[in-house]
Amino acid sequence: MDKHVNVPFDAETAVSLRTGDYVYLTGTIYTARDAAHKRMQEALEKGEQLPLDMKNNVIYYMGPSPARTGRPIGSAGPTTASRMDKYAPKLLELGLKGMIGKGKRSREVKEAIVKNGAVYFAAVGGAGALLSRSIVSSQVIAYEDLGTEAIRRLEVKDFPVIVVIDAEGNDLYETAVRDYCRE
Repeated sequence: MDKHVNVPFDAETAVSLRTGDYVYLTGTIYTARDAAHKRMQEALEKGEQLPLDMKNNVIYYMGPSPARTGRPIGSAGPTTASRMDKYAPKLLELGLKGMIGKGKRSREVKEAIVKNGAVYFAAVGGAGALLSRSIVSSQVIAYEDLGTEAIRRLEVKDFPVIVVIDAEGNDLYETAVRDYCRE
């Protein structure tokens, strides 16, 4: 089912999304990859404040390529989400409602998604140039020294994603294989 969702979104919206839903996100999302997640974890361990409030926000696991003239961002494809698995449960506890990446997630992340009423979306890998067309603006907000791994605030319009793990713990990577392999 196609759904249009404004971001950030609350728990009610998160729990309404189902595995397999095609979702078009409009509003504000943030980027963060390995190095930024590590820095955020270190900040939390020191009792410091994070550079963004996780409550109701969505993080896109992406490091863009340089922007072409006249564009806010270059190619903006997803990175492998499992690299952020050791950090995700804590961020979900802090109110993160959505993550965008590619690939499977660990059991611990799935449990944290369910416990915190969140979702994991997949963006199509290899389609970064097309995905960048849905990004209206991009601004580095933290860890500028990390270059492409800096945290960015993105304004998006109809950014296409698919719900892979919903707030009930249903996992499209598991159910799709079972459905496909039926005899």
